[in-house]
Amino acid sequence: MKAFDLHRMALDKAPLEFLGEVALRSLYTFILVFIFLKLTGRRGVRQMSLFEVLIILTLGSAAGDVAFYDDVPMVPVFVVFVTLALLYRLAMWLMAHSEKMEDLLEGKPRNIIEEGELAWEKLKHENMTEFEFFMELRLRGVEHLGQVRLAILETNGQISVYFYPDEEVRPGLSILPSYCRERFVVIPEAGYYACMNCSEVMEFSAGDRKPCPRCNHHAWVKASTATRVT
Repeated sequence: MKAFDLHRMALDKAPLEFLGEVALRSLYTFILVFIFLKLTGRRGVRQMSLFEVLIILTLGSAAGDVAFYDDVPMVPVFVVFVTLALLYRLAMWLMAHSEKMEDLLEGKPRNIIEEGELAWEKLKHENMTEFEFFMELRLRGVEHLGQVRLAILETNGQISVYFYPDEEVRPGLSILPSYCRERFVVIPEAGYYACMNCSEVMEFSAGDRKPCPRCNHHAWVKASTATRVT
């Protein structure tokens, strides 16, 4: 084998004319994917559920193989696309007629904030970091959790947020970046403080040094009472 053989590096053993076949195969798979998305509805191009991601990944694997490999026939791939389309339609029908099937394939929405505090027991089962979660809330104009009456993690990964009216905003954990929040183990002055770990809000006197009764964490930040600016 010759080192730095440009033809081998670019095409291996395939002739130059094979590039035209790759272009044709790519057009073929593009059309099949387009037809699949049209048949399954516009949900296919929005935020996807876990089940929809599974379908698309399977679809992409079949499309990639037939586009690049000369020994992969095109008709069986068409059968794969038809099978997936029928499977998707069947799954949609089953979910429309069975709540248990819908929960199995799509998952359930989960409350992640309730009455200004993290729904701790529910949130810790979700595969979402604090950075991602707080970023999503900040993008919706949330400064601290006390502004939020209810936040729901939807099955497609989006977060639905329902706010308190300004006059009902309560003290809450600030979700600004960490450099904007000073942490305390010993409370410097009387007031409301929020647990850095679970968002529990408590009223303290100056000099208090107590763990969080909810999660036993020792770091606190001053609870914010800022109202939303619209």
